[in-house]
Amino acid sequence: MQIENPTPANDPVTHSVIQAALAATADEMFAVLRRTAMSPIIYEVLDVGTGITDACGRLLCSGAGIPTFIGVLDKAVKRLVEIHGDTISDGDIFLTNDPYFGGVTHLCDMVVALPVFYQGRLTAWAASIAHWSDIGGLRIPAVRVFSSNEPIGPVLDLIAVNSRQPSIALGDLYAQIAASRRGAERIVKLLQRYGISAWDVALSDAFAMGKKRSERGLAALPQGKWSIAEEQDDGAIWRADISISEGAFQVDLRDNPDQLNAPYNTSRDGAVIAAQMVYKALVDPEKAANDGSFKALHVLTREGTIFHAKPPAAHGYYFETRIRLYDMLWRCAARAFPRMLPAGHFGTIGGTVIAGVNPDTGLRFTMVEPQMGGWGATCDKDGNDALYSACHGDTFNCPAELAEARYGLFVNFRQLREQAGGFGQHRGGRGVHTMYSVRSPCVLSVGFSKVRLPTWGLEGGEGGGTNEVTLIRNGQPRTLSFASGLNLDKGDQLEIKTAGGGGWGGPALKVDSA
Repeated sequence: MQIENPTPANDPVTHSVIQAALAATADEMFAVLRRTAMSPIIYEVLDVGTGITDACGRLLCSGAGIPTFIGVLDKAVKRLVEIHGDTISDGDIFLTNDPYFGGVTHLCDMVVALPVFYQGRLTAWAASIAHWSDIGGLRIPAVRVFSSNEPIGPVLDLIAVNSRQPSIALGDLYAQIAASRRGAERIVKLLQRYGISAWDVALSDAFAMGKKRSERGLAALPQGKWSIAEEQDDGAIWRADISISEGAFQVDLRDNPDQLNAPYNTSRDGAVIAAQMVYKALVDPEKAANDGSFKALHVLTREGTIFHAKPPAAHGYYFETRIRLYDMLWRCAARAFPRMLPAGHFGTIGGTVIAGVNPDTGLRFTMVEPQMGGWGATCDKDGNDALYSACHGDTFNCPAELAEARYGLFVNFRQLREQAGGFGQHRGGRGVHTMYSVRSPCVLSVGFSKVRLPTWGLEGGEGGGTNEVTLIRNGQPRTLSFASGLNLDKGDQLEIKTAGGGGWGGPALKVDSA
């Protein structure tokens, strides 16, 4: 469809309309994915992210969802463009979960990306990422799953045969495809209405505005260098330097441990995402991000470390490595700017996976449940109780009634933890106390950080305690931190107590402010 009277390319009103329409489109993609997905981790917990990039993979806008997932999408699309280049065609859809081929994360997090063509030109990408309940360890290195708008049968067969829940896996795939197609439909209508010239200028203007906002926020920060060396639960020492100079914000992560022969590594892109979140909170916390927002951010890594792992280093618990890196960078920045940022929060994703056969239906199930905990206090108020991690954004817990109906377990209770968050002039938020009981033999995987070292307070505020995970069998407790493939028997119980947030300000401050 050709437009007879395209809008002049230099019309600022049109630019604003296109930009607002793209933001609405990303949100609509999110709504489509939520309504059509098969897994509760997607349609209830909202463990997803949607976004639109330009033809090169530069982030234009994002829908609701997990911030660290949004940060994946542009990097995944850039990798797809790098791999497939001129072979990308109208009607293609790509799929990847491989951290070395654009997945950035681990195997259960699937990226679906659809190239949007107009008048034979690649103009944008409509992409999403979502956690699938069961992919069976299948590694998918940036492959086409659709060509000429038709599914590639062998790829779908490969997915189905590797999953213990093939109908759910394929259902979630088609939900992501539906979201991308809705996004592509809206983008093409914008191009038909306003023309390619107005589109190009609107995108350039959006990037320029994102850059300008961040530069203004960066200029308001004092220049200097701040360093942190932080012990982790396993005794390792992590280090980071944050340097602010005129027009530049640098995060140096080169002096860190070598990559591990265990699933506790992340990619360089994962480390960049952690830095992007802290940077955005400091310089431009109110507006949505795009590629222009991060032009002044520079992240230095050393290849072969836990923050820049090389193949075939495993990434299974990458999310715990990334959230601990984010928390450490936040702590470093909070020491430098204590009235701008809150104290530390409970500091873990707390991924809890229980899989087995539902004794009521005979069907296989996989419960994937991140946990909630306390957030840190700020200079002017107490921390929030019972929220997901700061990496999670607007996500929700799966209702107990739904969990019990879909899975072979009971949610005995979920309540605020009796132990308060860290004390201070302002108190940290409370963690959550949850108990699960399994009703049939199952397999458990969990991953929790800050089980030995507590969440941190700020300006003399106390720490908020630690996360606690306990498997109870025949009345005997067993403390856990990270575990995979742990067999559970009928009647076993899993007790989880998440930490409170750190307090802000010590007693002296409290007296002084009285």
